[in-house]
Amino acid sequence: MNINWGLLAPVIALQIILMLTALISLARAESVKGAKWIWALVILFGNIVGSIIYFIAGRNEA
Repeated sequence: MNINWGLLAPVIALQIILMLTALISLARAESVKGAKWIWALVILFGNIVGSIIYFIAGRNEA
């Protein structure tokens, strides 16, 4: 199995950056739509899509 790391590395970097940004945003938020622990699971196990869903639907607008 030959993996093309030149194509895969940017996707992995994007996933890590989005996940960390979403988790930091979640930790700093005073309130979110739903329970914070559920959003943490969505972010962690939803990969790129989980982080995007949090930014679109999870945050309460101040």
